[in-house]
Amino acid sequence: MLFLGTTAVLKAQNIVGVAAGNDNFTTLVTAVKAADLVDTLSGDGPFTVFAPVNDAFAALPEGTVAGLLKPESKAALTGILTYHVVAGEYKAAAVIEAINGNDGSFTVTTVQGGTIELSLQDGKVILKDEKGNSATVVMADVSASNGVIHAIDTVVMPK
Repeated sequence: MLFLGTTAVLKAQNIVGVAAGNDNFTTLVTAVKAADLVDTLSGDGPFTVFAPVNDAFAALPEGTVAGLLKPESKAALTGILTYHVVAGEYKAAAVIEAINGNDGSFTVTTVQGGTIELSLQDGKVILKDEKGNSATVVMADVSASNGVIHAIDTVVMPK
């Protein structure tokens, strides 16, 4: 914390710091550490992260998360995690505007190289991954110094 005169100035945390400070993202933070992505996601960005909550990881088939956290699965884990990241900062209003301006769906390219289709259903942003699975944004616009986090209820998967 910096003190300028009598005013305290708080330095905003980066994406990893914000996620680490939120109990809904403990599994995600563990996975980011196992994939050695802490430095990347702590970088300048900006990034938009569609962050699966703990329940999203828990809903994967039994043993999936434990298997992905093993050192020999680092490449697969990195691919899955970077599939949840988009270069640039896209707050909810911009995402909804892009969806509405493109006939009800908007495709984004992830840092991993794959694509995710964004659409609206009952006023909520829905992500459709390359395998046809869907996730819903359950908490939007969690600000960080290097981007924004949107919490999702399902782990999306690349091809």
